[in-house]
This record gives sequence, structure tokens and C-alpha cells, in this order.
Amino acid sequence: MLLSFKAQGARLVEASLEDHAGLVAAVAQADVVVSAMSGAHIRSHNLSLQHKLVEAIKEAGNIKRFIPSEFGMDPSKMGHALEPGRVTFDEKMDLRRAIEDANIPHTYVSANCFAAYFCPNLCQMRTLLPPKEKVHVYGDGNVKAIFCDEDDVATYTIKSVDDPRALNKTLYIRPPENILTQNDVISKWEKLSGNVLEKIHIPADEFLASMKGTDLANQAGVGHYYHIFYEGCLTNFEIGDDGADATLLYPEVQYTRMDEYMKRYV
Repeated sequence: MLLSFKAQGARLVEASLEDHAGLVAAVAQADVVVSAMSGAHIRSHNLSLQHKLVEAIKEAGNIKRFIPSEFGMDPSKMGHALEPGRVTFDEKMDLRRAIEDANIPHTYVSANCFAAYFCPNLCQMRTLLPPKEKVHVYGDGNVKAIFCDEDDVATYTIKSVDDPRALNKTLYIRPPENILTQNDVISKWEKLSGNVLEKIHIPADEFLASMKGTDLANQAGVGHYYHIFYEGCLTNFEIGDDGADATLLYPEVQYTRMDEYMKRYV
């Protein structure tokens, strides 16, 4: 991936979060810092390491915009989140406080559900592929969530980095045609594949009970899925003055619809 960036003209600068002086030197060569480290428990959960990046940005003193690694649910709306998954939101909020205390110009990006993790698998946990016979439906399957193509997330993010309308705000990526219920996603897949699946509805209490005795990554995932597909945490609030809607700021972006996204899996 890094070499592909280089082939497109990017200049690679080596630095390490364990080398403060080297990190400051790298940051000093940029105008904008975008952190894209993983916060997912199923991969690597290193969000707190970004405090070292904040310290480097403070010392360098030249950064015009910092976009920390968020790109999911808005952590400021998740003060009620379930343990153990709430650590993700707590750590993101701790980092926000450090950024704001240091007066670092910033934009927080709330990209909701990355399509690859949530859409082709019809919102099923522990797989990235579509089910062949049965699909688990959370509750009645009618709670709205928001799905975003990862490339579109990158496009909106880069458009925001020098946009004063997004300065010191949360950029919400809410593509109108990708605000869908789980039933909508299933229906789109059935239409594309020609395969009608058996639906197994899971009540909320049964779903939460499924985390008992499982590993930390699964427990965190169950909690996050509960907030998304039972509570509707992605769509149950209006964007306030401290936020901006990416699709309204950048209507020229031709974002990918989820039925188009899923065609590659047929």
C-alpha cells in the first residue's frame, strides 16, 4: 500500500511513535496530519498512542489541521456505551480533550459504518462475506444505520483538511441513499444475488447475552453492534452547530451506493 502511494507521487517519511524527536521532525514537514491507525479490537487497538502524536504536533507548532483516528461512531454521543466496548469512545474523547487543550486545529470525522465490515456480510459479526442460507436480524431489523464506502470516507476527509467550514468541528459522513436498515441491506443483497435467505430475528436481551464468556474483541463488538442496530446511535440525533454534514459541504462527490458496492461480491 505504501509503495502504491509512492508510485502516485507521495513522499514517504519514516518516523516512529517511540521516537519523539524523529516524530517531531516528520510532522514539521507537513501542513496536515491524518492519523489512520486502527481502533478495532479485532485488529489492533492502539488509539491512545496518538497522544504521542499530539505531543509532537504541539512541539512542531506548524500543523494547520489534525484529523485523529476516529472514522466511526461519534464518541461524544456514546457516554452511555456498554463495557468493555466503551473503551474505544473513552479513549477517543481523552484524545479530543488533549487536542483541544493544546489548541491544535482539528477536524473529527464520523464515518459511521465502513462498508467492508458491515455491508456485504449483511451486518453479520465475525465474517466479511455474505451468508449463503441464513441471516441473523437484530430485533425487527428496522433501525437505521449509515454505511460508507471507505474510498468515499477518504475523499470527504481530504476535502475537509483545508476547508474552514470543517475547522474545529465534527464532519459527519451521512450519504442519504446509504442511510439504511439491516432489512434494506438484506433486501438489496437478495435482489442482487437472486438468493432469498432465512431470517432469524435476535431479541436485544439474547444478543447481549451472547457476549458472556467470549473474548474481549467479541464483547466489544457485541456492544457496538447493539448500539448501532438496536439503539440506532448513528441516526438518533441531529447535527448541531459543532458539526457539519459532508454530503452538504461537498455535493460534487459521487458517493458509492451500497447496492453498487455489493455487486463485487455477487
